Amino acid sequence: MVRVERKESAAREMEESREVSKAVKEGVKVTVETLEKGFLINVYSEKNCSGLLVSILEAFEELGLDVLDARVSCSDNFQLEAIGGENIEGQVEGNIDAQMVKQSILQAINNWSESNEQK
Repeated sequence: MVRVERKESAAREMEESREVSKAVKEGVKVTVETLEKGFLINVYSEKNCSGLLVSILEAFEELGLDVLDARVSCSDNFQLEAIGGENIEGQVEGNIDAQMVKQSILQAINNWSESNEQK
């Protein structure tokens, strides 16, 4: 059982490493901190990232997180500071942790990046 958990953990770390490297290629930095009731999410890019906000909000929705408070700047650069918390039913779906939130946001950034490359 422990061996299986270690393999799963290693696989998750490798996948996150790939996601992070794609986001770094795009110049996007993501941090997620756990709060008492939710998460503090920061996303920053030195360049304006048209359409990225929509992709990130879709990731929130897929996780079952509501945006409780947010500040966004999309003029010269892209900067998002958001607090994601309990969904309408009063509970976050499943046992979501900061790592899962970060992974989901990184995947949203990568999907956004790939769709922009095709244009």
